[in-house]
Amino acid sequence: MDSTEITLLAFVQGFTEFLPISSSAHLILTPLLFGYELQDLSFDVAVHLGTLLAVVLYFRRDLANMALAMAAGLGGGTNSPERRKDARLGWMVIIATLPIVVLGLPLKNVLEVLRTDDTVLALVIACTTIGFGLLLWYADVRGSRRMDEYAVNWVAALIIGLFQAIAIIPGTSRSGITMTAGLFIGLTREAASRFSFLLAIPTIVLAGAVATKDLLDATSPVDWGSLGIGATISFVVAFLTIHFFLRFIERVSMLPFVLYRLLLGAVILWLVLM
Repeated sequence: MDSTEITLLAFVQGFTEFLPISSSAHLILTPLLFGYELQDLSFDVAVHLGTLLAVVLYFRRDLANMALAMAAGLGGGTNSPERRKDARLGWMVIIATLPIVVLGLPLKNVLEVLRTDDTVLALVIACTTIGFGLLLWYADVRGSRRMDEYAVNWVAALIIGLFQAIAIIPGTSRSGITMTAGLFIGLTREAASRFSFLLAIPTIVLAGAVATKDLLDATSPVDWGSLGIGATISFVVAFLTIHFFLRFIERVSMLPFVLYRLLLGAVILWLVLM
């Protein structure tokens, strides 16, 4: 990979990972559009590590509060009402992670089948980009948007987690589908986004662990310099994306992302079917 390709793909990963537009689809489509070979597994692991570090750093205080409150609860200590809310949120994130633990590997096998045919893969990305974009719009319009992320109960957490499992299919968007679920259950746009971003942490860790195992089983050489540059760029871009998205999402709504998804899906269909 040359420096231009590294920079482009790392920027794409960092920018799209936490927006409701599907990072996996963009990481597949970008090499196809620019004539690059599909990036190898080690690069995917590196740029996902960059986005993981970004979301952990951004939510470091929330994570620390949740961890301390959960530990105090398990240790039999007493928590203030605020601490109990933090502990509850931490447990809801864990519950929402369970579906991907159970369904992740079977759905990963489906993804591997899709990646064997570029035309089929592009058609799947086009259909999921459009279909789940429309679902995001419907949830944004119909949702009551009256609760914050601390109001998520275990049923809602499982629903969000089940929606997230679908995101293994390229074009769905992990952030987009979990925000959609959050909006359906009555979360505000910011709350749905924050819960989605917190849920990304264990999800990316799990996906990274599986990918790292596959990487260790491979025998191809690793270009550590390229991986370091890719991880750094994706980290910076992802951190800035989270920051500005959360600042403006209540004011701008999900409509710009829905329109982008519809346009992107239409362009993909045109390129494939022309």
